[in-house]
Amino acid sequence: MFLQGQDGMETSSAGTLDDAIKIIEAEDHFDLVLLDYNMPGMNGLEGLRRVLAMDACERVALISGEASKQIAEDALEAGAAGFVPKSLPAKSLVNAVKFMAMGEQYAPLDFMTAAEEAPKNALADKLTSRELQVLEGLTQGKSNKEIARDLDITEPTVKLHVKTLYRKVGASNRTQAALIAREAGLF
Repeated sequence: MFLQGQDGMETSSAGTLDDAIKIIEAEDHFDLVLLDYNMPGMNGLEGLRRVLAMDACERVALISGEASKQIAEDALEAGAAGFVPKSLPAKSLVNAVKFMAMGEQYAPLDFMTAAEEAPKNALADKLTSRELQVLEGLTQGKSNKEIARDLDITEPTVKLHVKTLYRKVGASNRTQAALIAREAGLF
């Protein structure tokens, strides 16, 4: 709705991917198709790929308020004309749409280069990064030897980390530590 009427822009809107495909097939030409990543029917980037494969669509971009930098990179790699975060200021959104409609690829530099924040987890906050790596190995059913090899550390060091993380998470064995980590949503 915001883009309608901006500097002579004409828009069509749809609530689902299937509705968007019907509109694309019914209309003559779109300079740009802008798909919401969370639109019903998108099924991740599969919806983007479906629309990109259509003969009527040369320029297809993705917009999202929740997608990660990795999703944006994957969309661009799949051939998207760009990625637009919903947090983009209104004037920048209009300029980004114009830029992509002219045939350029767009992704905001600050979004693409920002370090992603790891989600806060009370259990993860108790552990060091190495202890988290060891705990992840435990949840994968790996032996101390396998964890040591994966992390390029010695087996006695892994044993020390395991003992410390047992105490920190309140576990008495490997299985219990793995279950606590899974229940906390860590891995």
